[in-house]
Amino acid sequence: MDMVANTSSALLQLTNVYLRQGSEKLDPPRLAPINLRVFSGERVAVLGPSGAGKSTLLHLMSLEQRSSQGEVTFKDRTRCAWSIAALSEHRAVMPQQCQAAFGLEVALVIGLGRVARTCDPFLSEIVYEAAKLAHADHLLHRRLDTLSGGECARVHLARVFAQLWDSREGMVLVDEPLATLDPGLQENILEALDTYVSHRRHAIISVLHDMNHAMHCFDRLLLIKEGNLYADVSSNRDAMPLLEDLYGLQLECVQTTSQALFVSSRAKRRRVA
Repeated sequence: MDMVANTSSALLQLTNVYLRQGSEKLDPPRLAPINLRVFSGERVAVLGPSGAGKSTLLHLMSLEQRSSQGEVTFKDRTRCAWSIAALSEHRAVMPQQCQAAFGLEVALVIGLGRVARTCDPFLSEIVYEAAKLAHADHLLHRRLDTLSGGECARVHLARVFAQLWDSREGMVLVDEPLATLDPGLQENILEALDTYVSHRRHAIISVLHDMNHAMHCFDRLLLIKEGNLYADVSSNRDAMPLLEDLYGLQLECVQTTSQALFVSSRAKRRRVA
């Protein structure tokens, strides 16, 4: 994927953003001060061990979570300057756990992504196209409570697609969107995400666990370790030693005939005294 030139104004900016465990100044931090910028069209993967703070960072970047200090700006506006309705037309979020009322029809769940719009004459067409892109169009007349975990994940991804379908240069944040999908569907969904954001110049920020998916499908890696932004890298080769240290693994790199890099891992052996 082509890298995005960082010459224009940032779509999203975090400046000295800090989040505490509680409300007191002596409470331990969940996230240490973080400074970063994300630009329109960028594809950013967030990686790190379980409990490192990846989802917490995503909540801050989505403007759903208020920081203890520092400032988060999206399209040059702070969190308090956005109404919920206005924000929903520029930023879409797919959390780790997606819930909807019992028994809702899939088409209605996808349409909920556009509920803030007072006039939406092409709603039905957008719902169908979003479902098709998310490989969920065959589920449109099913009820959500009859679906498998992987099917539900595709429905909620379609909801995200529908939400920003007719917007440009927005922001899509997804938390482990591939967790419940088989390998074939993972590849299909990654391709669908790429198509979706590329056509609209949306930035995408995705929490992932698979290093190969992150390295092949995203421009940039944010590595989170113990609540800190451990590294921000855009080169796969630069990322390798950082990923080894981040996860405590030894990585082996294989280069295919098409020059693609794949990594496999094995746990570091502890030395016996």
